[in-house]
Amino acid sequence: MPWSEAKTRAECEAEFGRITRLDFSMPNGTAEDYVTLGPHLAAYQAGRVTRLVALFEMSDQYGMTGFPVSRFEHGLQTATLAHRAGKDEEYVVCALLHDAGECIVFDNHAEIGAEILRPFISDANYWMMRHHSFFQMYHMGEHLGVDRNMRDQWRGHEHFERTLEFCDRFDALGFSPMHQGMPLEFFRPMVERVVNKIGDTAIAAMMPDAVLTAAD
Repeated sequence: MPWSEAKTRAECEAEFGRITRLDFSMPNGTAEDYVTLGPHLAAYQAGRVTRLVALFEMSDQYGMTGFPVSRFEHGLQTATLAHRAGKDEEYVVCALLHDAGECIVFDNHAEIGAEILRPFISDANYWMMRHHSFFQMYHMGEHLGVDRNMRDQWRGHEHFERTLEFCDRFDALGFSPMHQGMPLEFFRPMVERVVNKIGDTAIAAMMPDAVLTAAD
């Protein structure tokens, strides 16, 4: 099953059935119940790209507003700049989705984006995504009444320079209507390749074999 497919609940239940016991609960679940759930979980895992892209597309209307371009266009511009600078696909996908969490909540949007991709990306890119908001204050902190040099608290960290470059060369420059980002269709295959694997998490390791082989 392609990982870019996302089946609806109705489609999954029509194809795989569902647990029908009215008294079902986790404590009284049976092996037969969880056999029923296996293909549902595999189908859900297979739809992760569609859901990630949908989250990103939401940022066009529901991300932070007031800037010259939407957060959707900002993500496209940031990813385009990174791609044209020769960054690898994983880095470019992080650039594309680094602000996607803003369509849910602003306060910890960097952490949201980083945690969503954490099972599929390097520690370096995770750290970069998680801390980019603090590094970005260098460019606007003085206008907000906060310390523009707050990033210096991490100076000397192994991923400091990587995050500095991301903010200064790509993230901070991706806000102009004079620069058009490459289309989402260009980046979607990159997203698929980056997350087209079993996440490096304890939960993923406990999933049934049918789920672990869903991408085959």
